[in-house]
Amino acid sequence: MSLVIRVLGARSEWWREHMQSLLPEFECRLWEDPGPLEAVEYAIVWRPPAGGLKQFPNLKAIVSIGAGIDHILADPELPRGVPIIRTTGSDLTERMREYVCLHVLRFHRRLPEHEEAQSLHEWRPGINPPASERKVGIMGLGNLGADAARTLAMIGFDVAGWSRGEKTIEGVATYAGEAGFDAFLARSEILVCLLPLTEATRGILDAALFAKLPKGAFLINCARGQHVVDADLLAALDSGQIAGATLDVFHQEPLPADNPFWSHPKVLVTPHVASLIDPVTGGKMIAANLRRFIAGQDVPDLVDLSKGY
Repeated sequence: MSLVIRVLGARSEWWREHMQSLLPEFECRLWEDPGPLEAVEYAIVWRPPAGGLKQFPNLKAIVSIGAGIDHILADPELPRGVPIIRTTGSDLTERMREYVCLHVLRFHRRLPEHEEAQSLHEWRPGINPPASERKVGIMGLGNLGADAARTLAMIGFDVAGWSRGEKTIEGVATYAGEAGFDAFLARSEILVCLLPLTEATRGILDAALFAKLPKGAFLINCARGQHVVDADLLAALDSGQIAGATLDVFHQEPLPADNPFWSHPKVLVTPHVASLIDPVTGGKMIAANLRRFIAGQDVPDLVDLSKGY
């Protein structure tokens, strides 16, 4: 059996050697040197070029090096019907949990205001409401969203979650579908986006949505940049409808130096670091998922292509 690996950056050979050590029964080759194309049965990829995957006529599965698959589905020539396996795991969940809690607490405890006061040498004491009086909304209740919601509820926040279908999470109020969307937004003082990127969720963070949030709400986006209509967010920040935003993902990455988010006083930019995959652990997850797939066993990370995630 043969597989190819496509990664960005300078660690391609490291990834090839790592996967070869984990999957000795395979011939592991780099995307740039795939060998006979008809021999390639599996592809482990991050951001494959448009039309790149169709060159392998006997492809049996595509593995995403990460939890997101939108970088694969963006290929207009993607071979149809080929199973896609995402890469998830406890370390990704832990990292996202840390990021979400950090930035929810940052807004809840008014750290941007304290940082501004320090820069002006001003002493601005004030009483903060307890977490139980702060309503947090999580958009997207997959593995990462559900875990973040549970953790915030354990800290004491009044947490609600919204998803396309019905979900039940202990200690979290849940809303579903269009019927529950407006009520969910109306109570979300801090909104966290952890939605998958699909045609239904692209551009969902727009002026209409921001208007349904409580005035002075905060936004944390650690899903995909394409969820946000940038001009609408900037307008909402300038009007005060949105009091502050933490953005980890963007339409173009790296974020161009002239992008207004860099210098906006109400925006914190982080460079897509909320939940990066650890290559050592991630490789082990990929190997385990491939072996389950080949053996015909259940693969929890297998994508439901009808839903797009």
